[in-house]
Amino acid sequence: MTAAEFAGPRTAGRSGLSMGRLGVSGGYGAPAAAFEMAFERGCNYFYHGSLERQGMTQAVRHLCAAGRRADMVLVAQYYVRSAWLLRRRVEGFLRKVGVVYADVLLLGWYNRPPGPAILDAVRDLHRRGLVRHVALSGHRRALFPEIAADPTWELFHVRYNAAHRGAEGEVLAKLAPDRPGVVAYTATSWGRLLSASRMPAGVPVPRASDCYRFVLSNPGIDVCMTGPASLEHMKEALSALDRGPMDEAELAWMRRVGDHVHGSAGFLRRLMS
Repeated sequence: MTAAEFAGPRTAGRSGLSMGRLGVSGGYGAPAAAFEMAFERGCNYFYHGSLERQGMTQAVRHLCAAGRRADMVLVAQYYVRSAWLLRRRVEGFLRKVGVVYADVLLLGWYNRPPGPAILDAVRDLHRRGLVRHVALSGHRRALFPEIAADPTWELFHVRYNAAHRGAEGEVLAKLAPDRPGVVAYTATSWGRLLSASRMPAGVPVPRASDCYRFVLSNPGIDVCMTGPASLEHMKEALSALDRGPMDEAELAWMRRVGDHVHGSAGFLRRLMS
């Protein structure tokens, strides 16, 4: 992978969406300036999850006012299992943010295919022009290749980091060329990959940008999510694009760190693996 390919932008699978390699989540408290900085670097995948914080909302409004709405990929995620409530949540989100559509509706934490009522609601939202693309996230990796041929799914959100690499063989290797786009989340393994107390003896502690570089060095990943809580966090995330793809020695280092962290995760590892 060349430095230019690494830094993006990239067309995310059959969604056809052109996206910067780093996605940004609005739920951790970063100010509007951080998201606008990321946008200027080409990081246009703006993810609004359950916590719709003001920083991202303000950034979206500023960018729309500047005529940049068409360059943005705005994502709304919901975990609700009620079709009626899903419709209401999407409609309320659009009013709150001040836009007429979401580029991506992300159905969150499905370990089996959504039921017919939810799918009918999704089709209704699409037909009304309120959402344009549909994505799915989940923790049961086997589900993604099982449903990948269904054209409903244009993007998958898949857990992938140096400590949880199962997606390499169980998801990425099993997707056909005409695949949904793949977005990776939890690149830092909930911060465990950044903890000095969790490192093997004598092994350097990764930076957040190292975790993002590890994920993005996998050619099967289109976008790596980040969760900045401050302007400095965003600067560190964006430095991953400048530092470029990892070489084999760096990848081996991150795998060693990841294996150690995974092996010491205890109950949470058993729960989530």
